Amino acid sequence: MNNDILQKLLPITKEEQKILDGKDNIDRDIYMSKNSNVINSKKLLHQGKLISIRPHTRFIDFPSHSHDYIEVVYMCSGSSVHIVNGDRVTLKQGELLFLSCDAVHEIKKTDLNDIAINFIILPQFFDKALTMLGEQESPIKSFIIDALGGKTSSIKYLHFKVSDVLPIQNLVENLIYTLIHETRNKRQLNQITLGLLFLQLTAFSERLSISDKTEALLIEVYNYIEENYKEGSLQVLANQLHCDFYWLSREIKRKTGKTYTDLLQEKRISQAEFLLNTTSINVSDISVAVGYENVSYFHRIFTKATGMSPNKYRNCK
Repeated sequence: MNNDILQKLLPITKEEQKILDGKDNIDRDIYMSKNSNVINSKKLLHQGKLISIRPHTRFIDFPSHSHDYIEVVYMCSGSSVHIVNGDRVTLKQGELLFLSCDAVHEIKKTDLNDIAINFIILPQFFDKALTMLGEQESPIKSFIIDALGGKTSSIKYLHFKVSDVLPIQNLVENLIYTLIHETRNKRQLNQITLGLLFLQLTAFSERLSISDKTEALLIEVYNYIEENYKEGSLQVLANQLHCDFYWLSREIKRKTGKTYTDLLQEKRISQAEFLLNTTSINVSDISVAVGYENVSYFHRIFTKATGMSPNKYRNCK
């Protein structure tokens, strides 16, 4: 974490000083309406704002609550313990925790150097990020879609253990920096940064812990396709996961609305688009490289997926 940012976050706040002086509970008026356990975004966001940050309150247990917004917690230094719908999650330096609106959340007491940033984000701020994620399915995409649709999410939290992934650390620091400082075109810049962050997190889905066990199974499916899109098969995957072929096929369809073959083809087409955009490899070799020995068949499904032939796609970019 950038030292200048850390120094801005380290000083003890007025709320924390009251706790150190003997106050034995949080100041609920800062966060919630009377007789409510739901943290109210209107108390934490300036009017018209869709995103903001605030340091987590240290030196005291933060009691059980939920939010009317998406919360993302980033651990700048030290660690913190979170209880989310009964699951104990230890968040370490450089890690990210995404919490759905309906997650029931409490945080154990932290000390001076346990510095966490809470991102308060209204669902509509994710529009741009969702567009940037494209068609490929992922747990983070499902999380955003549920938030935008106002649905009760089966995914209560996403815990990304990415402290050693430099691009992700840089993007989070960029987001914090622009929210701390006055920056021109701040909203557009932050939405694009968030989209890039999500793309990076999607690429590191093997670092993800998740609340929903079926979603955890889908992570295994996505990771398998990512690594084996050329020759992978559902039967081999089912054997690796020690589960029934037909049950796995039904679960994939139930959770994504797509078959395993649909997901595999999406990945193959995405990889073909990448190769067409970034290399001069001929179309026949690209077809084989992404898993299609029959070049004519590759032409047909690529054209169906993108609305143009591979050659036309390359020439348009």
